[in-house]
Amino acid sequence: MHPDRSEALFERACAVTPGGVNSPVRAFRAVGGTPRFIRSASGAWLTDVDGREYVDLVGSWGPMLLGHAHPEVMAAVRDALTRGTSYGAPTEAEVDLAEEIVDRTPVERVRFVSSGTEATMSAIRLARGFTGRDVIVKFAGCYHGHVDALLAQAGSGLTTLAVPGTPGVPETATALTRVLPYNDREAVSALFADEGDRIACLITEAAPGNMGVVPPDPGFNQFLAQTCAASGALFVSDEVMTGFRASRTGQWGLDGALEGWVPDLMTFGKVMGGGFPAAAFGGRADIMSMLSPEGPVYQAGTLSGNPIATTAGLATLRLATDDVYSHLTSVGDRIRAAATAALSAAGVPHVVQAAGTMFSVFFTDGPVRDFAGAQRQDTAAFAAFFHAMLDSGVYLPPSAYEAWFVSAAHDERAVQVVLDALPVAAQAAASAREGTHV
Repeated sequence: MHPDRSEALFERACAVTPGGVNSPVRAFRAVGGTPRFIRSASGAWLTDVDGREYVDLVGSWGPMLLGHAHPEVMAAVRDALTRGTSYGAPTEAEVDLAEEIVDRTPVERVRFVSSGTEATMSAIRLARGFTGRDVIVKFAGCYHGHVDALLAQAGSGLTTLAVPGTPGVPETATALTRVLPYNDREAVSALFADEGDRIACLITEAAPGNMGVVPPDPGFNQFLAQTCAASGALFVSDEVMTGFRASRTGQWGLDGALEGWVPDLMTFGKVMGGGFPAAAFGGRADIMSMLSPEGPVYQAGTLSGNPIATTAGLATLRLATDDVYSHLTSVGDRIRAAATAALSAAGVPHVVQAAGTMFSVFFTDGPVRDFAGAQRQDTAAFAAFFHAMLDSGVYLPPSAYEAWFVSAAHDERAVQVVLDALPVAAQAAASAREGTHV
């Protein structure tokens, strides 16, 4: 029996770090219990500080497309490290990665930053500078980082003047933000009819994954792009999560390429950093040329285009072949089907939703199309399900409102551990619904 070092570390962390963690969802507040402190990771597996192993279905919240410590990515990083860690000057690696992103996506030019929050913040500033307008539009349930103007919640009506969703954000910061229900064309049309000439941009996740995975209705993104174009606003597709994860080019590759439209601006992160802090925003050349030093819109960052991060990102993208995405799809299909079978057998209401290779399980009746639908799920049933999976050696996102991720390293052994855990976890969820204990 291992001593529980995670509990001891969490107690120490709480004394020196707010909530004991450096990103809120890691604290297990939504599911209860003590977060696991991870010592190492390899392939599809995590090992905690007590030596317990888990099949990882979080993947560092998306970046680990190839699995942890992929040998070729690690070799590229080790080689880069021998040349130093940061120069504050341009490098060949950042040019190579920019060319790879431009080659894979519809963006014509790209600028690197260090986090998804920086990417969306900068894209919005650029959209305002390019259009000369101030109002921005987002959807309830879509998360675009902790940018003040985007930490806003929707009211009860179809459209509302946004109010801050967290203390510390003054109402003036969100006064020019409009929040709409996701997948609601009528609300979008009404807002643009009323304020179209004031709207700088509409920003949306290409396929939302931060309220659980909620795919856009067929043609919804095309409708948004066309509505923006008709009013002179920019359409910003946030692909920090979906980019190079949902498909080779992101969710855009599943939707926009087929429907004949492209975003004006896109944001990227997670996979493109290969596990390192890296993100980017890009788009049409005429828009991107407004950025300093070429144009008047200021944006900068000391570690932007960091040589280690860009090296890891480039190695990851070059290794992300069609065979990798085929494997992700196959593994995801098996886990989704098994989850449905187990939960159905246990009589637990649920729906499994996917966007490309991203998926999640909602503990609710019927499809989820928006944030209000996601909020109707049984979070107590999810918490019981989560802990039963954890006890069986499967590490899920510790929140009912997050996506599940698989990797190229999820082999038959890893998948079987997940499949074996699901029936027991489904019974735990059923017992939670009945108010009993397993």
